[in-house]
Amino acid sequence: MSANALYTDLSSYYDLMCVDIDYQAQSNCIRRLHQIFGNNGKSHLDLGCGTGPHVRHFIDYGYQSSGLDLNKPMLDIAQVRCPEASFSVQNMSNFTVAEPLDLITCFLYSIHYNDGIENFKACMASVHNALKPGGVFCFNVVDKDEINNELFVRHTTNQQQDAFTFRSGWYYSGEGNRQALKLSIEKTSAGNTQVWNDEHPMVAFSFKELIEMVEPNFEVHLFEHDYDKLLPWDNVSGNALVICVKAQDTLPKSDG
Repeated sequence: MSANALYTDLSSYYDLMCVDIDYQAQSNCIRRLHQIFGNNGKSHLDLGCGTGPHVRHFIDYGYQSSGLDLNKPMLDIAQVRCPEASFSVQNMSNFTVAEPLDLITCFLYSIHYNDGIENFKACMASVHNALKPGGVFCFNVVDKDEINNELFVRHTTNQQQDAFTFRSGWYYSGEGNRQALKLSIEKTSAGNTQVWNDEHPMVAFSFKELIEMVEPNFEVHLFEHDYDKLLPWDNVSGNALVICVKAQDTLPKSDG
C-alpha cells in the first residue's frame, strides 16, 4: 500500500496514532520562539498540518492561522476542529499564499516529507517567498548521521471496541540523501487483527548540510529538541528545533 493511500484510508485514525503528542507544549514553545525572533505579527501557516491540532492552539493564542496538507480527508477533519481557519490541499515543496505571513511552522519532522534535496530546497524557497521581512520559519529535524535504525516508538490505545498498536521508526542506509519513516499499525476488533506496514520516503541530511543549504537566505538558530526549555543545540544530539528568520525581503539566493 502506498504512503498516500495509507494515510487516506486511516485519516480517521490519525489522532489516535498521535495521542501521546503534547500539541499544546509544542505550539507554546514555537509561540515563545516567535516572540523572541519574530516581527510581532500574527499571521501563521502550518505545513503538513494533518488534522489541525497545532492550528487550533495557534488560533487560541490569537493568531490568524491556516494550514496546508496533501491529504484532503485530514483537512476535512481539521476544518471541523478549526472552523475559523483556512486550509488548502498543497504540496509543501511548492506552495503559494495569498498574502505574506509572519510565521510558518512544520511540526512532527514533517519537513522530511520533502522527498529529496531538490524538493527540500524548493520548499525553503516557497517559505522564503511566503514570509514577510522578519518572518520566521520553525521546524524540527533529525540528523541522518545520528539515526538508530533499531529504535522504534510504540504505543497502544483503544477506540470503542477496537484496540490499536502503533509503531514508527527512522531508517537510514548510511549514505545518500534519502531516509525512510517505517510505520506499522495494528487494529484488533472482535479477535481479528489487521496490520498495515508502510515506509515513507523522506529527505535525509546532516545538520551541517542543512545549515549550508538554509543560511544563504535565512538567519538560522538551532535549539535542543525540548519543548519545555529553550536551550541552544548542544552540537551533539541528533534532533533539533530549527528557527529560520527572513532578514530582508529579497529573492532567494541560488546555490548554483
